[in-house]
Amino acid sequence: MRSTVLLGLIASLLPHIQAVPTPTAKDGNLNPFPANPVELAVKNLNNLVNETLRNPPTNGLFDRLIEDFQLVTATAVPVSIPAAADALKEILISAPEPSNLFGYAGSLAAAGLSKDNIPDLLQFAKGAIGPENSSRNVNLRRPSIKVFPKADPKDAPFSLSEADLRAAIHIPSSYKYGARGAPNPIILVPGTGATGYTTFVGNYIPLLQDSNIADPVWLNIPGFLLGDAQVHAEYVAYAVNYIHGISNKRKVSVAAWSQGSIDGQWAFKYWPSARAKVTDFVTFSGDYAGTINANFLATPGIPLPPAVLQQEAGSDFIKTLRANGGDSAYVPTTSVYSSFFDEIVQPQAGTAASAFIKDARQVGVSNNEVQQICPGAPAGSFFTHEGVLYNAIGFALLKDALSHEGPGKVSRIPDLDSLCTNFLSPGLDLSDFLLTENAILIAALTIVTYPKKVTTEPAIKGEVECHIEEIVPVLISLQDMLPDAKDTKR
Repeated sequence: MRSTVLLGLIASLLPHIQAVPTPTAKDGNLNPFPANPVELAVKNLNNLVNETLRNPPTNGLFDRLIEDFQLVTATAVPVSIPAAADALKEILISAPEPSNLFGYAGSLAAAGLSKDNIPDLLQFAKGAIGPENSSRNVNLRRPSIKVFPKADPKDAPFSLSEADLRAAIHIPSSYKYGARGAPNPIILVPGTGATGYTTFVGNYIPLLQDSNIADPVWLNIPGFLLGDAQVHAEYVAYAVNYIHGISNKRKVSVAAWSQGSIDGQWAFKYWPSARAKVTDFVTFSGDYAGTINANFLATPGIPLPPAVLQQEAGSDFIKTLRANGGDSAYVPTTSVYSSFFDEIVQPQAGTAASAFIKDARQVGVSNNEVQQICPGAPAGSFFTHEGVLYNAIGFALLKDALSHEGPGKVSRIPDLDSLCTNFLSPGLDLSDFLLTENAILIAALTIVTYPKKVTTEPAIKGEVECHIEEIVPVLISLQDMLPDAKDTKR
């Protein structure tokens, strides 16, 4: 991307950071804090941008970003969901396009829209993590089926050891291993810069644990999902077979956020053994076509984590994923996304949305833009890339998908009009909102501290290039041409 584009993008965000003043309590919604050096941090960021554009961009850029991040503290903390939603909207609403991730993360912290402070999150990004976020889990149960080195002769080979693949699966103490009366397992797959726990602790972990909907485990993939996305997909493929094999051969579902959507799709494409064991693939803010904003930092010469480059629209990874029918679902798929306003993935509206998945195999697909489902209502209002995780429609569609054959259907959601009045999924609160927003701040910090940055994306693995994938014809049926009939089938 040209330097002028980068300057324009970051410059467009700086007013939003400056527009987060030291607030006063308003209508009982905000708790004020004393003034802090937020303005100094913004000034430093501005000077850094100018210097980066004049000089070699690798000249201590990320060290100086860390210094500036540590100057940002919360000037207020919202004490109600409406106040939090308004503060979040204020950061982005006047910018028609998403801007710099680091500036956005700083704005979240300054507005108090994070559960933890930057110093604590920075320590987390550097490796100070607890057991829920560990990628070194000890899972001693042996699966009742063969899962390694291949569950099926048609599977692509794993590049990792079975020990490494298994260690990334966090199985909480609440997990019931497919016991009689327990719901089916669900595997939660995180997004770029996050672990499974940090992604879902404010949404689907509390919504699903000890419920009759699904029994969750999650993936904590080493390196915060910033390495090679091809390798990330190996963790998904292995987890599907392993969890199935230790859970009385129960079929599993997979729920994924952001990059997790393409990691899952890659796994289903190149590990066909996983497809037969999955009832549903539910994705939130997916980027099956990549994003035109993945390269908002990719000024020539600035190194970035491999997965960031792989998610650029038109990258080798995205082109390989979508080739030969990879832009169509392999298993029943429910995609949930927001057109107003995904600050990370663009485009994200209508059939051009990156989250839009096709159905050439007719396995069953539903594409769900929350603003189209609840127009003018809280559940169809302003939802960011991470906000889709706490959206009420998203949870309702997941529940519907898991309780019916095929994908989630809006037409089956009970009392939709009433549900649309909820900004958060019923069962979540302000604390969960802030925990979910943590994911973006964590992603910014893990990108800054990631040690193995590159300037070109990883090459497509040879075994993938040689893998024979079926060419899927585009199937057109009367039901495909009649959306109303298709929506009510089954």
